Amino acid sequence: MVVLLEQRDRGIVGEDAQQSPDLKIRVVNAANLMALQSASAHPHGLADSEFDSVFTEDKPVIFAFHRYPWLIHGLIYERNNHDNFLAHGYREEGTTTIPFDITVLSRLDRLHPAADRPRATDSECREPCEAAALRDRPMAHRAWITSRGEDMPEILNWR
Repeated sequence: MVVLLEQRDRGIVGEDAQQSPDLKIRVVNAANLMALQSASAHPHGLADSEFDSVFTEDKPVIFAFHRYPWLIHGLIYERNNHDNFLAHGYREEGTTTIPFDITVLSRLDRLHPAADRPRATDSECREPCEAAALRDRPMAHRAWITSRGEDMPEILNWR
């Protein structure tokens, strides 16, 4: 599985590494989004062989992006592996909330990519309750912040 992140999102990978220590994860920092396009579409674009060497031709890619996710799908549409890209990004919810909750609403937090791992890799969780626990974490977050007005302790104390 390839996880494509902006520099500030490195914490996302920690959740997956803890849940599945045998899962191979490659982290790619997207410094120039135009590199996702082909070399014929943009001067900074990667050749198909370069793109495939970074993102593979057949592995799932979870892309955490602090802008609109449809932009990523537009940039990679003609690439070999475009069907395996799962882009998370900004979702306009029209609400006032705490900072971490904004990332939860956009599925950019540490909770959602870990929950997407079984979907992205077509693998089953080690235990049936693991999948449910991963799916329930964002709901537990929502209940906590609604009743208390602050992040859960695991978020506040995370290092």
